[in-house]
Amino acid sequence: MLGYDSRAARGAWSVFLVALLLSVVYFTRRVLLVFVLAILFAYLLSPLVNLVDRFVARGRSRTYSLAAVYVVLVGLLVVGVIFIGNKVAEEAANLTAGFPTFVSALKQKLASPDPVWLQPVKRYVLAQVDQRAPSLGSDALPFLQRLGWRVVSVLSNAVYLVLIPILSFFFLKDGRKLTDQALALTSGRRRAMWEDILSDLNILLGQFIRALVILSLATFTFYSSFFALAGLPYAVLLASAAALLEFIPLVGPLSAAAIVLLAAAFSGAHIVVILVFLIAYRLFQDYILSPHLMSSGIQLHPLLVIFGALAGEELAGIPGMFLSVPAMAVLRVVYVRARKAQALPAS
Repeated sequence: MLGYDSRAARGAWSVFLVALLLSVVYFTRRVLLVFVLAILFAYLLSPLVNLVDRFVARGRSRTYSLAAVYVVLVGLLVVGVIFIGNKVAEEAANLTAGFPTFVSALKQKLASPDPVWLQPVKRYVLAQVDQRAPSLGSDALPFLQRLGWRVVSVLSNAVYLVLIPILSFFFLKDGRKLTDQALALTSGRRRAMWEDILSDLNILLGQFIRALVILSLATFTFYSSFFALAGLPYAVLLASAAALLEFIPLVGPLSAAAIVLLAAAFSGAHIVVILVFLIAYRLFQDYILSPHLMSSGIQLHPLLVIFGALAGEELAGIPGMFLSVPAMAVLRVVYVRARKAQALPAS
């Protein structure tokens, strides 16, 4: 007999609300991306702002500390663009101009008779180079340039450049007040649960974005130094590409390694030496530097990271891949804290 089931109705309503929330997030993902990046940028600057507020702007409004940090940040960005950006642009132009020379050098190496056991592979690669080389200069290089542009488009878009620092300014200035106003909407055990969630997220997101920036800077420093010592051309260009790709989980470092090895093969550098360095640095970063910076870590299984990166790319492209790991880590924190709150006895 048909009848009204209140539990089924609540379940259906919950499913509808979740589906509605996911739909809103999907259709407003570009706007949400700006706010999420602004929050992460605020977490990145927060320690420096607190330091200035403690020792320099003591007794004054927090606005003075924020203004001082922003002035220093703009100065550093200008210096970085002048010194590193010009070098990267110069090496990119040289790479484009010298591409035919690289192809000729590669073909000479593939045509050598040694070693004998590698001849079948070398003949196949040589045939592929002969077939595709004429179009590589006109097709591959513009494609790589477009790919690189997609990676840095978030940083170069005028809307992001204007909105993200402005929003971050307000998050840093009024973040505590906004949090208190949000918590005022709850009470009792639910308020305690959300306080715990926000406390965990504050630590997690702060560690995540600061660790990523430090890892990116470390990648640029180690790569550019070693490539210069090894005589690999375009050391700053390759190191800059690897540093940017460090923000994309799993896929980014693998893509950077492939680009570096391809450049080493074209330039005649010692590929084995470059490969050993890449493996050694990856082991150092993944098992020493990154765990130290992340402290307790995001505690996500590698399979979840791979799934999140692929799903994020489908939903929002490269920004989605970048945000996939913190998004899953946030969901994990909310789930764990909610389970703990439910397990506590009612007071």
